[in-house]
Amino acid sequence: MPIYEFECTTCGTPFEKLVRNAAAVTEVTCPTCGSHHITKKLSLFAAPMGGSRSTFGTAADCAPSGT
Repeated sequence: MPIYEFECTTCGTPFEKLVRNAAAVTEVTCPTCGSHHITKKLSLFAAPMGGSRSTFGTAADCAPSGT
């Protein structure tokens, strides 16, 4: 179940919500004002690097050598 980022277009509150499926996004309401007028924001994600390291890399770490 992904966590989506939203912003209320009524009061401007940014918030995150755990959503079970894409169809449930239409049921999300603002936690501040209760409005259904929200927009889903574009979110970035982090992925662990290979191996047993517990650190996260950057986009530059994924670039081919010499660039």
